[in-house]
Amino acid sequence: MASIGSPRPARVALVGTGGIAENAHLPALRSLGDRVTVVAALDTDPARLADFTARHGIPAARADLAELLERDKPDLVHLCTPPAAHAADAIQCLDAGAWVLIEKPPARSLAEYDRITAAEGTVPSGPYASVVFQHRFGSAGLRLAGLARAGTLGKPLVAQCVTAWYRDHAYYEVPWRGRWDTEGGGPTMGHGIHQMDLMLAVLGEWDEVRAMTGTLDRDVETEDVSAAVVRFASGAIATVLNSVLSPREESYLRFDFTNASVEVRHLYGYGDDDWTFTPAPHANVSGVWRIEHPDTPSSHQALLPHVIDAWEQGRRPPLSGADGRATLELATAIYRAAATGVPVRREDLGPHDPFYHRLDGRHRP
Repeated sequence: MASIGSPRPARVALVGTGGIAENAHLPALRSLGDRVTVVAALDTDPARLADFTARHGIPAARADLAELLERDKPDLVHLCTPPAAHAADAIQCLDAGAWVLIEKPPARSLAEYDRITAAEGTVPSGPYASVVFQHRFGSAGLRLAGLARAGTLGKPLVAQCVTAWYRDHAYYEVPWRGRWDTEGGGPTMGHGIHQMDLMLAVLGEWDEVRAMTGTLDRDVETEDVSAAVVRFASGAIATVLNSVLSPREESYLRFDFTNASVEVRHLYGYGDDDWTFTPAPHANVSGVWRIEHPDTPSSHQALLPHVIDAWEQGRRPPLSGADGRATLELATAIYRAAATGVPVRREDLGPHDPFYHRLDGRHRP
């Protein structure tokens, strides 16, 4: 339950104590000081759970989600587990009155995501489920999205969205990776989704997607590379590349407006120094990119205060509901366009479509 107007800290629980909890979620929680208190952690590996809770001073170690929700009564649950567990666990938390922060991808399909949203509270104070798309919240990303909304950079024309990462064969020896049933998809879902979300934050709604996918080198069911062309409602056209086959790893986004080109090169998170701003010869816009506040890198630490602010104020958090659904919808369109060879529009992706239920399109009612 939200703490409207109350100074009490949010009671937080972590479900899953692997690397993403250890290296991203817990440091972000610690950075908030007395605004939060971590009351419990849950894992299916007893030894890992015992080690995690002992090292981090977490009072309760649980093996069952129902027990955690009943005994520890968290206000917010961080789901740091593989994608197949997200929907059921998120719905269970919401039914118990707890807010949820879900690691990407939030669900294996739009159908699962919509079931999560349907379980949210019916009052303004929630509970709500929000998604970890932290690249929206770096200071430079927020600045660019604001300039784009204001029209300061002119009309958006062209964009490139590249996630060129490298995951070797051993990476896919983890049983749930690279399988439709357990991971939901390949790099389009599990890796490139971060860059795609920042692209959507800047360019807004898309109208049409054309795409190709391939399984070129890894022993997986899903794709290991995808390429798409996206036309946005503004008329802008973007290319999107997602790969886990690229020895020189890079995350790259480029936005060309009538008045400027804006680019970022990084890998897993950017700072202000990773961006370049190039004004068009005719445009007097150099001053709009000046940094007038501290550099906030894109990270869980940048995202989490926005969620806690919303919980404290009893309002819907960012990247929940339709806001959190948009990037999963684009990923679904890429899979559908690649599998069918037919351009995809937003209205194609309703419950009537098999790709709404499974990203390989193999749903049978």
